[in-house]
Amino acid sequence: MKHGGILILSGPSGAGKSTLCKHLQENIKNIYFSISTTTRRPRDGEEDGRHYYFVSKDDFVKGIKENKFLEWAQVHNNYYGTALTPIKKALEDEKLVIFDVDVQGHKQIKDYYKNARSVFVITKNRTILKDRLCLRQTDSEEVISLRLKHADEEVKYIDEFDYLLINDEIEAAKEIIICIAKTLPYTQNTENSKQFYQEWNQDFS
Repeated sequence: MKHGGILILSGPSGAGKSTLCKHLQENIKNIYFSISTTTRRPRDGEEDGRHYYFVSKDDFVKGIKENKFLEWAQVHNNYYGTALTPIKKALEDEKLVIFDVDVQGHKQIKDYYKNARSVFVITKNRTILKDRLCLRQTDSEEVISLRLKHADEEVKYIDEFDYLLINDEIEAAKEIIICIAKTLPYTQNTENSKQFYQEWNQDFS
């Protein structure tokens, strides 16, 4: 039976997705974390191929036309997307593929990979999310307001996700995300059923 699978994490900025993705990478074997491609400029400390793949707008648009992206979106005059080739390679290698994308990206991935599982990560309420964004001290008040506005829209899509993870306490959330990831190889899908049936009927005598 093949193992691996796809796990999509989504939710508002400040909800804790990055922390949970890092925890998965540190504690799950044979894992592949999807690195996004973007046209925005690198920030201080960001490395090409580690944090993002940084490309020109012309190259990104060309990739869209050639159907090279699993999902993509234009955000604040910049493009963000997930290249399809490394995802297919990771799945062929039976790795667990992890995505950290917005709700739009979640829908596009789910449309392409029907058997993908997804988790919406959110705080207990809007006030807690605002407090976390302020404590990070990385954004201006204007940016924080914009992030909260986006969060108000994103929570409307909760019902489209397989799991809802309320990140009220980070250590508990880490345990939950590990449990979800470990169940993925055992979720039922057509490909696994066909392979099991073929192996079941083999004559080993």
